[in-house]
Amino acid sequence: MPRSSQKLRGLLYGAERIERDKARLSCLLLAADRNTMTSVWISGTTRSGKTATLAKWLMSQASAPEKPWLVFAANGDNRMVLAQTLATLVQDRCAYVTTTPPGFIQNEVILFWPLVVELLDLKAQFPLKLRPENEQLLAGKLWQPRLENLPMMVEGWGQAQTVRRILDMLQLAANAGLGWETIAPRLQQGFASLVPKDFWATAGKALGEWRSWCLERGLLTYGIATELYGQVLLPNPRYQEQLLSRFAGTVADDVDEYSAIAARLLGTFQAAGHPQSFSYSPDGQVRLGVGADPTAVLTLATACEQVSLPPPVRAAFANQVVEWVRDPLAVPQLPDSVSLVSATTRGQMLRRVADHIADQVYRRRIEPSDIAVIGPGLDAIARYSIIDILSHRGIAVSSLKDQRPLVSSAFVRALLSLLTLVYPNLGRLTSRDAIAEMLVVLSQTPETDASLPWFDLVRIDPVRAELLADHCFVPDLNQPHLLPATRFSRWDRLGHQAADAYEKIRTWIETQKSQQQQRYPASPVMVLDRGIQDFLWRGNYLPTDQLAALRELMETAQYFWEVEQRLRLYAPSPEALSDVGRFIRLLLQGTVSANPYPTRTLEQRPEGVTLATVFQYRAQRLSHRWQFWLDAGSPRWLTGRDELFGADVFLSDWPQRPVTAADIETRHEARLDRILKDLICRTEERLILCHSDLALNGQEQLGPLLGLVNTAADEAVAVAPEVKA
Repeated sequence: MPRSSQKLRGLLYGAERIERDKARLSCLLLAADRNTMTSVWISGTTRSGKTATLAKWLMSQASAPEKPWLVFAANGDNRMVLAQTLATLVQDRCAYVTTTPPGFIQNEVILFWPLVVELLDLKAQFPLKLRPENEQLLAGKLWQPRLENLPMMVEGWGQAQTVRRILDMLQLAANAGLGWETIAPRLQQGFASLVPKDFWATAGKALGEWRSWCLERGLLTYGIATELYGQVLLPNPRYQEQLLSRFAGTVADDVDEYSAIAARLLGTFQAAGHPQSFSYSPDGQVRLGVGADPTAVLTLATACEQVSLPPPVRAAFANQVVEWVRDPLAVPQLPDSVSLVSATTRGQMLRRVADHIADQVYRRRIEPSDIAVIGPGLDAIARYSIIDILSHRGIAVSSLKDQRPLVSSAFVRALLSLLTLVYPNLGRLTSRDAIAEMLVVLSQTPETDASLPWFDLVRIDPVRAELLADHCFVPDLNQPHLLPATRFSRWDRLGHQAADAYEKIRTWIETQKSQQQQRYPASPVMVLDRGIQDFLWRGNYLPTDQLAALRELMETAQYFWEVEQRLRLYAPSPEALSDVGRFIRLLLQGTVSANPYPTRTLEQRPEGVTLATVFQYRAQRLSHRWQFWLDAGSPRWLTGRDELFGADVFLSDWPQRPVTAADIETRHEARLDRILKDLICRTEERLILCHSDLALNGQEQLGPLLGLVNTAADEAVAVAPEVKA
């Protein structure tokens, strides 16, 4: 772009920003002049400044009572960013508490648990939260007799999928403010033709059985906690009195992502006349279908003073793109800022995209942190290809929330193999290959060079590890163990470093086994922590993904054994496998554990090139100078489903009739419109469409964005040199 054009563009952007700030300031001054402490509804498109306006409104309430304000954000990551914004703008002018609707609801149920116990006549015991992996495991065991019967089985659904979907129904109903007993009738009315006749009735009984089983033991899942809040706590006058007396008012950012039960919570403050401020985006609604209900939240706007913010610069272009996509006969007139990277096969396209990014970074035209690679669905091949190519060229990649099973981490697999050698009767859960991998991973040198990956610091290479596993590992069902390295007839070929590292690992295992036989044995969580500290910890030099995997493992282990201790109070486990064995088996099954807290740093933008799905990128509220849209010709831009199964019948605008194909198509089209408007407003300079003629399965790509792909000009792709480690 010529320098004169860049200067003119900067002047135009600066003038528009001044006008936008004037409009926001006039709205705030108008609200301050009235001084009526009424509610304010701030609406605007993506990147129009809603959060900043919300923070300035809170600043204008500095003369409010000494009680803290209750400030909501859509999710945990957004809450951290909002808290940082408020700390900069509001500072200590007024007290406030930041939270999310789900987090607040769970904390309130635990805080007012004595009241819940009194109202439901439950056993008095401290509640214990169940994480998703524990929830699915325990529900599957409880429902095993039902799952083996025909009414609980649907063709094409596995047992694990059936359990997960039934549990999701309870969560969806709770978010909608409905009791668990309404689930079966709604699903029967909305999806009667998709499943056997008696399935939903059986599923409803199973959910009631699961709810009673958990409450009897003081276990709280997210769905049960939300259902208790909506059906027991929130309608209770005693609780409402306590709730309203604790906070001066509420501030809610991105309410288009809130559930119907969150709208009822905010409506309680509104009915009591507390001052409130909301921000709403018609182009948001990212979580529609996974708990959000924008229609229910919009009922709060009628009693609020309306503040409409002017749209950003790219909003007009976003609207044009939506019109072009809607009209199959339209001929898009794309600006120079939109271009194309194309290839015949998907593998070629992924390589060309990665090469193009590396070349542009190598020529210093853009920083890696200013690039986002987004797709309607990122499979393991796409993630691996892009990360591998960019890593070989010295460019970091930040992959947002991979949601991969914990066992996919080599560190986690090594620690699980370590447990099988410390605790008895776990021989069926390990193998020679697993032991060889453990020896490689745990034999790191004490160096702390952040530039070197862990596999360049090991003292037992894979070849020596296989030799040791073949000659020194004794498989045994009761007590598998390691023999001294001298039992290998050619142990002299191992070398001093490998032999020393092996003996260190073997001695550590024997020490832990002897401690388990003493009077006060260490818990498995402590053994895992010792293994991390003694073998894997490299100060602050562990890469972010490896550190996150270890944190996920420790949090999962802590929750697992807390639940195990609670369940032992009622009945011992009928399984022959020990609790350590059940924990290892749970992870080996590929369970995806919850993300550790906090899931990200206070930095608003991840380091390196951001790699994310459309859903992840929009949920994080990110923006970048350049965006690469992967698989631009894919039909998944329209048909990709981010919602949970059965979500339609739990929305407040459901017309109380069976869900039809036309209903699904209408929702898909509206979702695509929101995606296009939202993403385009989140790119600041360039949009690069990435297209392959053939999809991963070899079929021709015929997606809704094909008109844009056929009009965009091809990019010239060069290959940047690789960086030697």
